[in-house]
Amino acid sequence: MTSAPLNPLDVPPYQLQHLLAGVGDNFARPPGQSAQVRCAQALGAELYVGCSNGELLRFSIQSDSHTLLSRQTVVNERPIQEIVLLPSLSRALVLADHQVYIYTLPSLDQIPPTVIKPIRNVVTIAVDEQHLRRPPPVDPSHPVDPVDFCVIKRSAISLYSLYKERLFFQKEIPLPSGGFLARRTGKALCVADKAASMLPLMPLSQAQDGLTIKPCITVISDNEFLIASWMGASSLGVFITGDAEPVRGTLEWPAHPESISLNYPHIAALLPNETIEIHSVETQAIVQVVSAPADGQVPERKKLVASANGFFVPSSQRSDKLRKTPVRLVRRRGSEGSRKEEALGEVPAM
Repeated sequence: MTSAPLNPLDVPPYQLQHLLAGVGDNFARPPGQSAQVRCAQALGAELYVGCSNGELLRFSIQSDSHTLLSRQTVVNERPIQEIVLLPSLSRALVLADHQVYIYTLPSLDQIPPTVIKPIRNVVTIAVDEQHLRRPPPVDPSHPVDPVDFCVIKRSAISLYSLYKERLFFQKEIPLPSGGFLARRTGKALCVADKAASMLPLMPLSQAQDGLTIKPCITVISDNEFLIASWMGASSLGVFITGDAEPVRGTLEWPAHPESISLNYPHIAALLPNETIEIHSVETQAIVQVVSAPADGQVPERKKLVASANGFFVPSSQRSDKLRKTPVRLVRRRGSEGSRKEEALGEVPAM
């Protein structure tokens, strides 16, 4: 069951575009060996994919095809857990087998361990979202600011700053109950742990039904998070500041989201039945529902991933919504102050 917009838009804000097929079966793997996509990120016209067998793939996306540019193994037969792109440093953080490796962009060459040692015993990482949004440098020779991130371990939080070829450890904060998901923006860090600790906000589940609930934490702005909590019959999304103060209204989903992604001013939530619901951050109203795929049409939807710096998606969908419309380019005043068009142009408009 899912909701539906009260006033559907003529041109919905989102569309689905298939980019890659057969990642798990192609690329000349030995007989009997296959791989599944575990994580992915995109930047510009390139797509970076982490697989269940420890492979890291880099693709170039063209208008009607894709090209495998590089393929390498991070950890033999151990899944890649997460890929985080840092465009401002031309670096990528790759989490695999509970270790964080640092790679260059776009070539995906690993920084040698003699230069930067992998970070060990890692459960998850949380890069400052404000630093993730920094664009690639216009002039690579100019100095760049470091990127700050947190490493969540079994019983502690470690803080780091990364420059291009230098990694600086800042300090460690005890986290006795451990954590398994974290998001950071500026000086605020929101962690989902196994028990109430530090500054408790709200439980992942407020229902006594014994269900295992996946945590959902999303950074909304420089000092705002969205947290999802299961109520038993539905899930609520609560907006809070870094000081744990509630803001805005609340979102509601008919089931607990598998994954949530922000593309301001919209929030996309992937539900267990593979439906995607789109809400407005400002009004909290639902504006679009992307139906679940028909059986056998496309692979299973498992996760939503935001690309902080955007990427190019070739598409010809909804070209029928384009129409020509007149646009005033130059005006001049007449003798009585009236305006007279001197030139008219036509541009496609939605």
